[in-house]
Amino acid sequence: MTAAGEGAGSTSDARFPPQRVPGRGRGWYRGDCHVHSTHSHGGELTPEQLAAAARAAGLDFIATTEHNTAGTHGLWGPHAGDDLLVILGQEVTTHTGHWLTLGIGAGQVVDWRYRVRDDAIDEQLDRVHQAGGLCVAAHPHAPYPSGMFMYPFERFDVVEVWNGLWASDLPWNADNEAALAEWGRGLAVGVHSGRWRPAMGNSDVHLRDQIGTPHTVVLAEELSTEAILAGIRAGHSWIAESAAVALSFTATAGDRRAGVGERLKTGDEPVMVRVEVGGVPSGVVSLHTDRGRIRHETLPAGGSGVVEWPTSADESAYVRVEVRHPGGSMAALSNPVVLC
Repeated sequence: MTAAGEGAGSTSDARFPPQRVPGRGRGWYRGDCHVHSTHSHGGELTPEQLAAAARAAGLDFIATTEHNTAGTHGLWGPHAGDDLLVILGQEVTTHTGHWLTLGIGAGQVVDWRYRVRDDAIDEQLDRVHQAGGLCVAAHPHAPYPSGMFMYPFERFDVVEVWNGLWASDLPWNADNEAALAEWGRGLAVGVHSGRWRPAMGNSDVHLRDQIGTPHTVVLAEELSTEAILAGIRAGHSWIAESAAVALSFTATAGDRRAGVGERLKTGDEPVMVRVEVGGVPSGVVSLHTDRGRIRHETLPAGGSGVVEWPTSADESAYVRVEVRHPGGSMAALSNPVVLC
């Protein structure tokens, strides 16, 4: 990884954030993995202000992903704590699409000076993977030069299907809808081959009041960089518009049960899908399989409710969930439960 970039600075004497929060065991953790400070073009908040905003938004972890630099890695140490894990990363702004590195080493910078025709990206992806990090295809349908993602998803670990850069005005827009549709179309093939790519959502915060809108809720063995990345990599996660939204999603066959991102071995027994939602008044819960949207129900005005649906492995290769507000904007969406 090259040590060059926009605003890159020395980190030799820096205090890096800890990679593990003690005393935080297995559980669901909320985090925003696409975060920019004043050290990125257009960023309004300092690391200290972002950490305070993350806590206020109910987040347990964030990833610092400045544009093409690791210069802020050492600034985060004093702002992490027992209630906030900070993961080191970068937004790699190539000429034909942006991608995120999550969990790279302190001070490491990934080269961004190439485009699709240069056949240069594989080397950078390999270096991130060798460091134990994740590679995320960022905002695939961003409507500006270089923002549209032109690389194939195959070498990436995760796809950012929900980006909240304009969340203050439009929490869910046509660019996100296109990214979700593209990811959704690839699920059937990916599930069949055993190599599907999880979805995630992040705020891409640059301005005040954006952080956590949306964010990814991850099931992890502990609140540590390694465990959070493992949960994201496995798809044990769902995306929430805010901390006010709650989602539980399981599938059961006989005495066997699987949650989001898991495989349920049905043994040819009937499957019962159960979805519990909170915090979305009069929202619409829809279930999606390899055959498309197959069921939807409206939640009560209070915003909480349960949807159950019987299916089988023959009928559905997988099931995933979307929860939308009455106007159609997204409130939550999940990775699939795979039926086999």
